[in-house]
Amino acid sequence: MNDIKTAFKNKKAFIPFVTAGDPDLETSEKLIEQMSKSGADIIEIGIPFSDPIAEGAVIQQADLRAISAGTTTDKIFDMVSRAGSKVECPLVIVTYMNPIFVYGTDRFMKKCGECNISGVIVPDTPFEEKEELAPYCEKYGVELISFASCSSENRVKMIAKQAQGFLYCVGAENKSVSDTVSVAKSVSDIPCVVALEDATARQARSAAEYADGIVCDTAVVRLIEKYGRDCKEPVCEFIKSMKLAITQ
Repeated sequence: MNDIKTAFKNKKAFIPFVTAGDPDLETSEKLIEQMSKSGADIIEIGIPFSDPIAEGAVIQQADLRAISAGTTTDKIFDMVSRAGSKVECPLVIVTYMNPIFVYGTDRFMKKCGECNISGVIVPDTPFEEKEELAPYCEKYGVELISFASCSSENRVKMIAKQAQGFLYCVGAENKSVSDTVSVAKSVSDIPCVVALEDATARQARSAAEYADGIVCDTAVVRLIEKYGRDCKEPVCEFIKSMKLAITQ
């Protein structure tokens, strides 16, 4: 299994996101392989869901396109299993609790382990409820990735001390994302990443000054929406440019 920690070793990690099955699973499989070759350090693979409450309109539409194309969780696991044998970077699944529960939590995490998935991100599961998933993740060697917001410094410290893989840092109220990273770093050496939606190279370079990794989701999904099955070249060129921006 690809170790998430190696993605951050002596470098800033670039982490693109793709919705599995948008525009179809064949394209997703080829794209994941090419994203790895283009410099992605970790790839997030979203399982399409009809009610992705933590996502904006762009990814919501991608989910609907994937679902309309007949994408299912089993088909995604089959695709990821094939793609995972061709990539060198860790793969992380992004999903919600409902699809995991419907699939069966033990069965879901077992499939993740079998498909060489290094970690899972479940945005609608609060840290305080992580025991719903953590024992199954541990059983199959999958890291459960947490979110932290600087709404409470003590809570950020608590989460950072127990975090696995990497920590998703977000801002809150009058606090910036960099504040969350700073608090987390005060108690743990866990890699801290920040998400940029419609990211530019300049924004990525600025965020890389304080974060260990940059996640780009909406920008990549927009390119897939625009180019459809011909998205591989523009997406890979975007990845190359963003990777260059955070390593300069």
